[in-house]
Amino acid sequence: MSVRTLRIDGRDVASADGATVLEAARVAGVAIPTLCHLEGLSPVAACRLCLVEIEGSPKLQPACITPVSEGLVVHTATPRLREIRRTVIELLFTEGNHVCSVCVANGHCELQDRAVEVGMDHARLPYRFPDRPVDLSHPRFGLDHNRCILCSRCVRVCDEVEGAHVWDVAWRGEHCRIIAGLDQPWGSVDACTDCGKCVMVCPTGALFHKGDSEGEKHEDPSRLAALQRARHARQEAP
Repeated sequence: MSVRTLRIDGRDVASADGATVLEAARVAGVAIPTLCHLEGLSPVAACRLCLVEIEGSPKLQPACITPVSEGLVVHTATPRLREIRRTVIELLFTEGNHVCSVCVANGHCELQDRAVEVGMDHARLPYRFPDRPVDLSHPRFGLDHNRCILCSRCVRVCDEVEGAHVWDVAWRGEHCRIIAGLDQPWGSVDACTDCGKCVMVCPTGALFHKGDSEGEKHEDPSRLAALQRARHARQEAP
């Protein structure tokens, strides 16, 4: 296996050829915040929280899809990056309707966690308060578009792991949203296997179990990687 040596925040890091900057940083114990990224799913660089500065590059690069190379010099925590990450989190909060006090994921929400990490204790931007629907047509689960951050984890896990491809991303700009089937009520999509993997990997309270009340959603996205390892080894999933 070929090894590449790069420098991350002043530290020399050895990484396998073909790894991403995010993977190399995590192996080295360097924390880079993410929301759309999840081990076991293909990276899409949707949230832009993992942007890093690379010497010699005029643009900020998403660490989750940038491959390592010999001699690469990466900065992950400059004042510029800290300000960008806080702004990204503020935009996610203000463009939706994230009322944490009544959310099923309150206290167990990755968006909340990232807000704490980047120091966002208030929004400097005006809230938009869009009018977004809630889909309760599925017998077991619900979809609240008000809490969706368009990370596309549900789309990828349904396509890449379950193989059902129930979910997709439709429209553009402020009208962009997750849809089931051909923009149908979730409960009417025959392809859905009721597996719940989309609920498992959702970082917020957008996808939830019916009956969950405030703070009762306790999903564990890390189980996805364990499930894939078990399938590969033809073992029973933990």
